[in-house]
Amino acid sequence: MDTSDVRVRVADPADAPELLRVIHAAFSARPAVDPPAEALADEVADIERALTDGYGIVVERDGAIIAGLLVDIADDTATLRRVSVLPEASGQGVARALVESALTVAADLGARRAALFAREEFPQLVAWWKDHGFDVVAPAPYGFHMGRDLPVVVDVPTADDMQRLGRRLAGLLRKGDVIVASGDLGAGKTTLTQGIGAGLDVEGPVISPTFVLSRVHPARGDGPALVHVDAYRLGGSLELADIDLDASLADSVTLIEWGHGLAEWLADDRLEIDIVRGADSDQRTVYLTGFGPRWAGALDALRETR
Repeated sequence: MDTSDVRVRVADPADAPELLRVIHAAFSARPAVDPPAEALADEVADIERALTDGYGIVVERDGAIIAGLLVDIADDTATLRRVSVLPEASGQGVARALVESALTVAADLGARRAALFAREEFPQLVAWWKDHGFDVVAPAPYGFHMGRDLPVVVDVPTADDMQRLGRRLAGLLRKGDVIVASGDLGAGKTTLTQGIGAGLDVEGPVISPTFVLSRVHPARGDGPALVHVDAYRLGGSLELADIDLDASLADSVTLIEWGHGLAEWLADDRLEIDIVRGADSDQRTVYLTGFGPRWAGALDALRETR
């Protein structure tokens, strides 16, 4: 979905009245449940207190808040509450942008896990959270506790450090792994891939396959081949399907640059990497997010003290 016309930011306590309006509108639009949602009893002071003790994320369009949530962090776990999107803004990718931003901030603050409560009366919401990496971890009164690992955040000062990160990451990879890499032009996706290729000891050179769309790098030894895909010029997931990656998926490590929103269907168990430029010309921050049982705890070796 196109969310280019929205702004996502950390909430301020002064946002409490407008955020409360969004919360009440979103929860009131849901079918009635028994007992009623606690969010419907919230007052401005409750939201102010939550934004002071923890933090919140809001999404704005034309200067007005259209979505928001609250986050509490304790014992390395960020708990999401009051996840709310105005009914007229639903189905536009706003919820995804909201949650992804909240998880990124939580990871930046040092949290390792995210948690939330989902009502059993809303199986479609439970399914939505599962699609976004959350698993049911325990039953609870009237619903389920759900959770997921947060992105591992790695600061990368130079291009050489980016290649070193790729080589470290290669030591965690195995046949069948799918990696979806995102970042602006020149962010370092191909540099990271070169490090992965070196770590896997595949035939090179590893360069961006922009015009050929995909390139296979066979392994020199017993490890997996590297299938390197550039989805920058693709118009959608159907065009990616035409490349016929399924034929090599099980026996290779498959990395898709520019794959966000296009390649997630390839594997429920996948690694998503987002590279963000820093203020310095070479500085990058890399967010590594594992989805599915394959990646549960697998990235802990890459964690740094920030």
